Amino acid sequence: MPKRPSSLSGIEAEHHIVGVRLRVIGEGNLRLALLGLNDIQRLELKPLPLSTTNRFEPMVLSNFQSQRIRLELKTTEIDERMEVGRIIIFAKPVASEFPM
Repeated sequence: MPKRPSSLSGIEAEHHIVGVRLRVIGEGNLRLALLGLNDIQRLELKPLPLSTTNRFEPMVLSNFQSQRIRLELKTTEIDERMEVGRIIIFAKPVASEFPM
């Protein structure tokens, strides 16, 4: 029997997302959402008001679990702008295999 890899890279694992930390500057309000596999699940997160300078990286808490996760960032007004410098997603694998 082949030995399993010690990391989860390449394995379709179920992940639990507990938070998202962003380094974003700009003007307006940033709307965030987490989407699951094939966009079946959707969780709207708390909007972030953007500022031109900030010495803190705000963290938005979440409670989302899916096999694949996509983070959606958007603004609602035409004249709003943003510059993303860093995105950190805090995730923990909760299951590494699924029964067939």
